Amino acid sequence: MKVKPVIPRILASQDVDETIAYYLSEACETVALGFIDELEKAYGHIARYPATGSPRYAHELNLPGLRAWPLTRYPHLVFYVEHPDHIDVWRVLHGQRDLAKWMQEPDTM
Repeated sequence: MKVKPVIPRILASQDVDETIAYYLSEACETVALGFIDELEKAYGHIARYPATGSPRYAHELNLPGLRAWPLTRYPHLVFYVEHPDHIDVWRVLHGQRDLAKWMQEPDTM
């Protein structure tokens, strides 16, 4: 099993920063740190087993190769595409958002 580096795009990093800021302001530091721990676990999982993410949104959004992996204790999904040499994380979004709208926004790496 080859472990691939996980490389978040700019928007994915912004998603994470905004979520942490939200948890710090609306909950507490423990909740924010828990989110970071869960995200690190998710990144570790998709680095080792990228094919286990759901292709559901690839079909719904017409984005071939897109997969989603849920965080265990938080209502967020990691959206990514596997490449031969790395995992390209597109977004980290709350599952209750209008995912089609958020995933169609222009992005740069």
